[in-house]
Parts: sequence; structure tokens; C-alpha cells
Amino acid sequence: MADIRSVTDGFAVAPQIDESDLQAIADAGFKTIIANRPDGEGGIEQPRMGAIRTKAESLGLTFVAIPFSGAPTPDILERFNSALAEAPTPILAYCRTGTRSITAWALTHAGQGSGDDIVDAAAGAGYDLSALRSLL
Repeated sequence: MADIRSVTDGFAVAPQIDESDLQAIADAGFKTIIANRPDGEGGIEQPRMGAIRTKAESLGLTFVAIPFSGAPTPDILERFNSALAEAPTPILAYCRTGTRSITAWALTHAGQGSGDDIVDAAAGAGYDLSALRSLL
């Protein structure tokens, strides 16, 4: 089973998932998967998005591909924010370790409240985003 880390009632992150995780993810009540890890980043052994999408959709989950490397660009943040606003919840976003996904989530919430609250929510999920506090 994937290492799912709850951030809010409607959003969680996880390190890389694969098709075998999806039934448990659906059974846990998730409605949407956001993929933030580009195919091939981890070599030939990395599960591919297409296979994950196919299995997710066969289980009735919405699948949104927003792959990126490094810091998220304004376009990535816009796409991520749109997915958060429009996709059925709860949402599970994944990447290699979950850090990219939680960072994109945090930056989409910048200016929408206390940066401390965002950093605390990420910390509760096991991610240290204190270096981003000034941007939030």
C-alpha cells in the first residue's frame, strides 16, 4: 500500500504509487489522483503514468497528469490550482517522494492565509517546508 500522508481533509500526498496501490486508494475514498512525476525520471523500473491512469480510471477515479521536475513554474501552479478547484475530492497527489506534490500544494495556497498554517499542515504530513515560509 502507498504511503499516503494526509495534509487536509480533501488533500493528501504520497511517494510514487503503482497500479497495485490503486484499489486501496479507491477504497480509502480518494476520488482524484494527480501525477506530478514525469515518466522515466526513475529509469525503466518506475511505474508509468499511462498504466496508472488506465487502472485509476477503471476504478472510477479521475486522473490528472501535471508532471514537472524541480521547482514548479507559474504554469504548473496554475494547472495544479485548477485541478484542486475542479477535481472531485479527496485528492491524492504523488511524485517520487511526495515533496514536489506538497510544495505545489503549498505554493498554490500562498497568500490565502497564514504561511505558518501551510507549513504546519505540511509538517503534519512529514514534510518540512519551513524554507518556503517567506513565499507563503
